[in-house]
Amino acid sequence: MALIPVLAWIGLGADGLSSSSYGPSEAFKALGSHTYLALFLALATGLTVFVISYAYSRIIEHFPHGGGGYIVATHMLGERAGVISGSALIVDYILTITVSIAACSDAVFSYFPLEYQPLRVTFAAALIGVLIILNIRGVKESITGLAPIFIVFIATHLILLGYGIFSHVPQIAPIVSGVHSNFIHDIGKIGFVGILMLFLRAYSLGGGTYTGIEAVSNGLQIMRDPKVKTGKRTMAYMATSLALTAGGLFLCYLLVGVYITEGKTLNAVLADKLFSGWHFGGALAVITIFSEGALLFVAAQTGFIDAPRVMANMAIDSWLPHRFGAFSERLTMRNGVLLVGIAAVLLLFYTHGSIGALVVMYSINVFLTFSLSEFGMSRFFIKHRKTEKEWKKHLSVHLTGLTMCVIILTITVFEKFLEGGWLTLLITSAFITLCYAIKSHYNKINKEREKFDVLLENIPAVGVPNTSPVSKSDMTAVQLVSNFNGFGIHTFFTIIRQFPGLYKNFVFVSVVVVDQGLFKGEENIDTHKQLVEDYLKKYVELARKFGFPADYRLETGTDLIKTATEICKNTSREFPHSTIFTGRLAFRIEKWYHRILHNEASFAIQRNLHWDGVTNIILPIRMEG
Repeated sequence: MALIPVLAWIGLGADGLSSSSYGPSEAFKALGSHTYLALFLALATGLTVFVISYAYSRIIEHFPHGGGGYIVATHMLGERAGVISGSALIVDYILTITVSIAACSDAVFSYFPLEYQPLRVTFAAALIGVLIILNIRGVKESITGLAPIFIVFIATHLILLGYGIFSHVPQIAPIVSGVHSNFIHDIGKIGFVGILMLFLRAYSLGGGTYTGIEAVSNGLQIMRDPKVKTGKRTMAYMATSLALTAGGLFLCYLLVGVYITEGKTLNAVLADKLFSGWHFGGALAVITIFSEGALLFVAAQTGFIDAPRVMANMAIDSWLPHRFGAFSERLTMRNGVLLVGIAAVLLLFYTHGSIGALVVMYSINVFLTFSLSEFGMSRFFIKHRKTEKEWKKHLSVHLTGLTMCVIILTITVFEKFLEGGWLTLLITSAFITLCYAIKSHYNKINKEREKFDVLLENIPAVGVPNTSPVSKSDMTAVQLVSNFNGFGIHTFFTIIRQFPGLYKNFVFVSVVVVDQGLFKGEENIDTHKQLVEDYLKKYVELARKFGFPADYRLETGTDLIKTATEICKNTSREFPHSTIFTGRLAFRIEKWYHRILHNEASFAIQRNLHWDGVTNIILPIRMEG
């Protein structure tokens, strides 16, 4: 479904806008008794939102095929920066689930008696379990289902913030005067540097406010054409709504005078104080906070959707198992959903559902990715300064954003290293190490593949090609191939050698798999389809040179197993006396990770064909390592 900007804002804005439920409150709490600084936090938060959003609008403009921070870091800073950004994003999306559900639980339990608070973490874990089950069954975020929740959230928070600000207009002048007097008092007591450090600490610990901004640049595939224009407009909607909501909350905290209450979020305290004198004030407060909880629950779904998308981009570059590059739910979604879901539950119990600890862990990776993206885009405009007319303006904004992001990242790590920051860095570092191990294995296998490709250079010369048409009444070898390489030729020669004189025809079949690689900008579907068709024609030419009538069949699909099974079944019906042949890597010593890193499609296809009564033979391709 291609989305117009408003619908894309609803579909992708939930993650960004929901962060206003916990980000501003964590920053406000960090001020302690110096709450007058909330006025400056409101301004700084709005400015930061727009600077980061501006940067991601440029990413949308110059990297229109999606992928966000990982693609920018890889293209502009190199593959090492790319794997750091990608790993941070995946851990970030796991924490998206955890922090959103924990905040959802906090919002819901704000209106339960204190004796029920111990059940808060268990309730949150149950909600993550529900999301795991829904995603395994294939139920994904629906714009239709999300729209009512989103609209209720917007409506109730417009009332909350509008009433909170306009009903306290008479107090604005005294509060501004109080800000000045408190500032003068603190100058004399802790000095300007002390005030600045206090402000920067609160500003950094409110970094969770900016999470989710990158979702639009990652989700360009679902935008309506022209995608760049739609994406940039969607980003503008998200930035404006988030800046107004977060900034408005800071002002309301200051104007209304909220305070920390056990068992309640600051937003719940704010809603109770503002609506207490209304006839239906209690019900409106409950609806307002429950709409936050509902939006947070939906925002957690972003982790289950976007984590596999980042995994797919990394899989195409061989940082993760190649199977994660496919859109097939059999090969990616089930394992991916379980992986991120179980990790989210473990982090939930480890932190006891503490929003303060989770936001710290969350913010570190978010701003690590933001910093790399800002640095990458700064380098982009320096590199393309001769072709980009406004490169100085863009560069200045990106350098400003880079400075902001590095400040937040540095202070968060320094201040909260022992309170969860170390765990985020440990998990991310372990993930990066795993990616390098996977990449090393694939590089080793590629070197082994090159030995087989030597076959392309040593194919013996033969006589006049056999141009006879394939006969449907003769024995036919149907060979499933991916591209024209040594593996495929080795399998072709093995069939001839193992079954001498048995097969009179050869039919080569292949599947154009629509995976994440087709959306990274290298090639589109039509180009890739033509490339695969050219590979098939080369196989046909080779078989005819060796005296066999030959032909090819081609099909396009997102699910490799399903599409390959169907094309093999259809070909076997067309050629009743046929056998399906597939190849598979056979290692001298099978290790536990070989099944994870190497596509087991041949076995899955064989199982499917067996139940349909189609003969399928898997030919091993010997491989060291």
